[in-house]
Amino acid sequence: MSESSRAERRPQRSLSPIWIVPLVAVLIGAWMIYDNLSKLGPSITLVMDNAEGIEAGKTLIKTRNVEVGKVEKVRLSEDLQHALITARMSPQAEDMLNADTRFWVVKPRIGREGISGLNTVLSGAYIQLLPGASEKSKRRFQVLEQPPVAPPDAAGLRINLISQVGNAISTGDPVNYQGYTVGRVEDSQFDPEKREMRHRLYIQSPYDVLVTTTTRFWTSSGVDMRLDSQGFRVNIGSLESLVGGGVTFGVPENTAMGHQARPNATYVLFADEESANEGSYDQYLEYVLLVDDTVRGLEPGAPVEYRGVRIGSVVSVPFHFTAPQPDSLSRFAIPVLIRIEPQRFDNTTEIIDTQAWYARLDRMFGHGLRASLKAGNLLTGALFVDLNFQKEADPFESMTFVERRVFPTTTGGFAQIEQKVSNLLDKFNNLEIEPVVDNLNSTLVATQQTMSKINNIAASVDALLADPATGELPASVNQTLRQLNDTLQGFAPDSDGYNELTQTLSRLEQLMADMQPVIRTLNDQPNALIFDRKPTQDPQPRAAK
Repeated sequence: MSESSRAERRPQRSLSPIWIVPLVAVLIGAWMIYDNLSKLGPSITLVMDNAEGIEAGKTLIKTRNVEVGKVEKVRLSEDLQHALITARMSPQAEDMLNADTRFWVVKPRIGREGISGLNTVLSGAYIQLLPGASEKSKRRFQVLEQPPVAPPDAAGLRINLISQVGNAISTGDPVNYQGYTVGRVEDSQFDPEKREMRHRLYIQSPYDVLVTTTTRFWTSSGVDMRLDSQGFRVNIGSLESLVGGGVTFGVPENTAMGHQARPNATYVLFADEESANEGSYDQYLEYVLLVDDTVRGLEPGAPVEYRGVRIGSVVSVPFHFTAPQPDSLSRFAIPVLIRIEPQRFDNTTEIIDTQAWYARLDRMFGHGLRASLKAGNLLTGALFVDLNFQKEADPFESMTFVERRVFPTTTGGFAQIEQKVSNLLDKFNNLEIEPVVDNLNSTLVATQQTMSKINNIAASVDALLADPATGELPASVNQTLRQLNDTLQGFAPDSDGYNELTQTLSRLEQLMADMQPVIRTLNDQPNALIFDRKPTQDPQPRAAK
């Protein structure tokens, strides 16, 4: 038998069943790896300035108190300026990771609104996730230092404010309307190029309708004390604004409400309510006052009044002091820039015809309208500009100063008083004083003599009063009055003296009645007491003739 035939007859080797077990194990392991990987969520990177309270493998990521991820690794950035946190999210959280998603650390905080995050004292800090509404996916986020004021899709209005650096407004500060909190400051950033602060405000619904095109915003400083030409004023805000400040808004008086504000509208943040009200008058006429009096006490912002009604404001004191002045006026006057604001007269937001107002004021200048400085507060010496008509005003010719029209002026109240005092002193100087002084000396001599006599009389009176007998006089008078009182008591209606006097008067009356016939007889015959009385015949009746 050949070798080839033997080879054909040799049985072929088959795969041993023992290999099925490791193959199944490999397949199960691959399936488990695939299943585990398929259940893993996306990995994200969080950037923080400080990783305080964050621990790898322990710190959780939550949204609405539901766990959606866990921190896996905490490390420093390559430039050592930040902490980089690698976190593994759950699969259901993948749709939450978009461009406007926000993260912040929840831990115990003490702020203006009270204490928050006390539940993390025992459980430890965790990272809060606030889902966004953007369709753009994102895997690297900056962790916020403070919780956001509201979700990006929250109902309400978001606007922008521009302010100077001095207006200290921070993220989280309240936004108030008539003392009621209606929103919060979401963000505050400084623009170094324009040197101004930019604030982002959120006004919650339904209070967003309060913001209109004519609304003004100002800083709530808590306590605002002011002593100026208007007097002493104190404004106290809410307790929260007293501690940390805030923003207040409203529509100035005598101003139309305007239309509802659009989202992302930009407003100016004023320092206080008065500045906000003044800022609403954006159409004005500029004039220059060339004042011959002192301007001490006149400050920018002082009112310009016409018979007690404010119609403008002082802008600059002095204004281009070194600029050449018109030859027709004093070359040493103090220039003061003022604004006449016609919007104070009309409650309108329409464009004002400034040329018509200039022409109207020119006609009023011809009728004697003049400006002067008057004291608004004697305690502080603050001045204001008063406009009024002068009956004997000098004629005024139209002129300009630094490309602005000149408003005619007259001397103020203090200067007028000084002029009157000066005129009075001149009159005193022109009086003939010597005759008046001579008469005055004679009057003084006579007065001295009179006073000497009065002093002598006073000395006599003092001596009389010092006499012991004078001192005993009141006692003697009192004793006499008591005796007179006792005597009068003896003639009381119920006393014996009164009864005897009454009986005596009765006897006297009876005696007078008995004496009447004797008296008639003596009247008829005076010698009846010596001679007998002649008998009289009875009268005979006679008839009347």
